[in-house]
Amino acid sequence: MNYLKDTNELEFAYKVRRALNESAENIPGSTLERLAEARRIALTRKKQAAPVAVRSVSGVLAGNSGFSFQGPNSLLGKFGVALPLLVLILGLFGIYQYEQQQRIADLAEIDVAMLVDELPPDAYLDTGFRAFLNKTEE
Repeated sequence: MNYLKDTNELEFAYKVRRALNESAENIPGSTLERLAEARRIALTRKKQAAPVAVRSVSGVLAGNSGFSFQGPNSLLGKFGVALPLLVLILGLFGIYQYEQQQRIADLAEIDVAMLVDELPPDAYLDTGFRAFLNKTEE
């Protein structure tokens, strides 16, 4: 709804501008001079903008004015992208190693359960035994 209102106002502004531009060619020279003089007077009476005070904090170490933490040539500016990228790579490598260790531990647990079990491993491969296990579970 608000979008339509903005669009309609914009279209109206374009129509007004077009109408003013078309009628500007028909304005007499004396009127143009008066308008220019009124504009000059308005500009001279324009309120001067107050100066804006901006406070800047620089990250310079005490006693060493040549070393700064800000700017593209600073220490952090140079390592600002490389350090997070290095941390990301090390983190991903650590996650990969942890997952690998978990996988090895899970496989070892399955191997231990198979070796400790009283049944021979061939029994698990037998389809009839698998059907027997499924019936006993139900």
